[in-house]
Amino acid sequence: YTLGPFQELGTHPTSMDSPRPPVLNTMQVDPLVHLNRAHAAVYSCAILALLYHRALSILTSQTFLSLALFLSLAVADLVLAFMWAVTQAFRWRPVRWREFPGRLESAVGRDDWPALDVFICTADPHKEPPMGAVNTALSVMAFDYPTHKLSVYLSDDGGSQVTLFAFVEAARFARYWLPFCREHGLVDRSPEAYFSSCGRGGGDHSEKLQILYQRMKERVESALEMGSISEDLVTSKEELKLFKEWTIDFTREEHQTIIQVLLESSRETDIASHPLPNLIYVSREKKKKSQHHFKAGALNVLIRVSGIMTNAPVILTLDCDMYSNDPQTPWRALCHLLDYDKATRLAYVQFPQHFKGINEHDIYASELKRLFQIQPIGMNGFQGTNYVGSGSFFYRRCFYSSPPLSSSTLYTAKFIESLKISSSNSLSSEAILKSAHQVASCSYEHGTRWGHMMGMRYGSLVEDYNTGYRLHCDGWETIFCDPERPAFLGDVPITLHEVFNQNKRWCVGLLEVAFSKYCPLSFGSRKASLPMAMCYAHYAFWGIWCIPISIYAIVPQMTLTYQVPLFPKAFDPWCYLYIYLFLAAYIQDLVDFLRAKGTIRQWWNDQRMWMIRGVTSYLFGVSEFLLQHIGISTIGFNVTNKVMDDEQRKLYNEGTFNFGVESPFLVSLCTFAIINFTSFTIGLVKSLRQRNIEDVLMQIIISGFVMINCWPIYKAMAWRRDGGRVPLKVMKTSFILAGAIYSIAHLIF
Repeated sequence: YTLGPFQELGTHPTSMDSPRPPVLNTMQVDPLVHLNRAHAAVYSCAILALLYHRALSILTSQTFLSLALFLSLAVADLVLAFMWAVTQAFRWRPVRWREFPGRLESAVGRDDWPALDVFICTADPHKEPPMGAVNTALSVMAFDYPTHKLSVYLSDDGGSQVTLFAFVEAARFARYWLPFCREHGLVDRSPEAYFSSCGRGGGDHSEKLQILYQRMKERVESALEMGSISEDLVTSKEELKLFKEWTIDFTREEHQTIIQVLLESSRETDIASHPLPNLIYVSREKKKKSQHHFKAGALNVLIRVSGIMTNAPVILTLDCDMYSNDPQTPWRALCHLLDYDKATRLAYVQFPQHFKGINEHDIYASELKRLFQIQPIGMNGFQGTNYVGSGSFFYRRCFYSSPPLSSSTLYTAKFIESLKISSSNSLSSEAILKSAHQVASCSYEHGTRWGHMMGMRYGSLVEDYNTGYRLHCDGWETIFCDPERPAFLGDVPITLHEVFNQNKRWCVGLLEVAFSKYCPLSFGSRKASLPMAMCYAHYAFWGIWCIPISIYAIVPQMTLTYQVPLFPKAFDPWCYLYIYLFLAAYIQDLVDFLRAKGTIRQWWNDQRMWMIRGVTSYLFGVSEFLLQHIGISTIGFNVTNKVMDDEQRKLYNEGTFNFGVESPFLVSLCTFAIINFTSFTIGLVKSLRQRNIEDVLMQIIISGFVMINCWPIYKAMAWRRDGGRVPLKVMKTSFILAGAIYSIAHLIF
């Protein structure tokens, strides 16, 4: 056994007499970098002036009430200043990489390309439809890549026989689909994406293939509806044997390991006699008394199982709904992975997450442009971008060792013995499957460094963030690759409730890292670098946005109602400082958004959702994190639901907010909306009557700005009659809470 071909990868430097290898990638620093730095210097001075003014207000307070009010605003301003400061790391040296995949074959022959293992993760067939995972698998099996070097692993963490059945059907359909893609040079290699597109050729063969696909889809959806696999759905006794593991005692929380080799490249071919990629189904062992560590645990099992079965030096991780949108995406990744100058320290190449089906104006800010497109460019200028959970091409070695590679620490002794078996045996051999089952057991990780120093890192609900962060702290570097055509396309939640749940889960997971011994501000600044620590701190402390947003959504409004000035009067020199801070921050954010190919309307919706998340997802995420730390149990990991009914889809496509779910999130949101509307109305009338509008002008502007952003909420409470309107129970609860807050304010003021 050898450590693998990754030791030989890369376009090596040549001698003076040898032809120079073609350049596979180039780097360009953002042309606005100096302007960003100059703005940061000016803005920093403005923040210091603001904090000085806040300090003066606190020191000159005459009453306890005014002291409390100014202190609350000071806290909000300090948090805003901190979040702005750490964000400047993203703007300090933004770097864009450009790849030249057309030169790859002349630099490295296809026979010398590394083998590729693709990991696809799913957990619940009812929330993540099996046909979505099937399309993802078929799209990557159809990569423009040597098929004998390609292996696709499905991790089914729900242990569903329906998911296995879907992949048995996919393996059969792949024999027809893969040669069709090659013959017609398709770019859309997800069957669903191809057949749903208009104006695509293919003739009679395409129509026959579409019929085969529809039959497969109907069979899988029929099995999903029944919840089990009946004999009439299975075509042979051999296939029926695949489902023998699902006994009466089998549950998703407690079951044995299941590994099924559905396709083996060395044995099976498509209808054009080309080898098929390997396709392996894996459902790890689960027991109620053993921690399974959610997706991170599932990925670690795949790392070990694949290490025994195929041991490819490059690993691609994908969510089950994130299908390939460009068959040459691996070529772009290899333009970096095979670059000798950086291959020795390169951990992964990250492609951004792009999504299909987002409505024109992206009302829920589902595209997450800052997270997936803008900020990674900023991290590129240092050690590279963070891992976002999908669309990442890893060097397998980074999961076992710190750079530079040390052969003595690459694998544990226990693991290397299993790897020796895979060099000569078939994937379906008894020895291979036995070893694979062993490393997928619940007890395998006990007493090892898995999840702590090896593999995907545990300790947070956001295993992707935690893993990327720890790899950077270990000294690894990464690359953000953002081609013109999106490499992968996935689904996003299109209901507000699912958006809130997803963001709350991220918030809790990020705070788990922020308040651990691996806090980016302490551990990260020592192990990585200060700029990287600042970038990761921005994400880690995401949840504390709720502090300034909540304060500015209620304190100025309450004081406006009772005509208590909080800010400088209109035309006071200090007033211009507040205006500058607001406008400069918003204009710079708009410029970043437009440069990332967003629109003004999308940017407006994005900033609205930032405010909405501040009083919902972030507020509840911080609350849940605090409750966990004082010993009160809360709901853990939730799979994001990607199944939508027709009415939800109709509302979303029309660009209409869907508030139709009774939830605490909505109660909080509506309460803040009611307070702002009431305060703005009462405060404006009072100030006009008392002719002191210049004293409370800033509070009127703040309340009015929040109210404009709340317009969809007011519509859903007052006028709409469809299924997306605010439920009556939520409105009643919100009015009671708003009334209670006003009653308390009346006693205070």
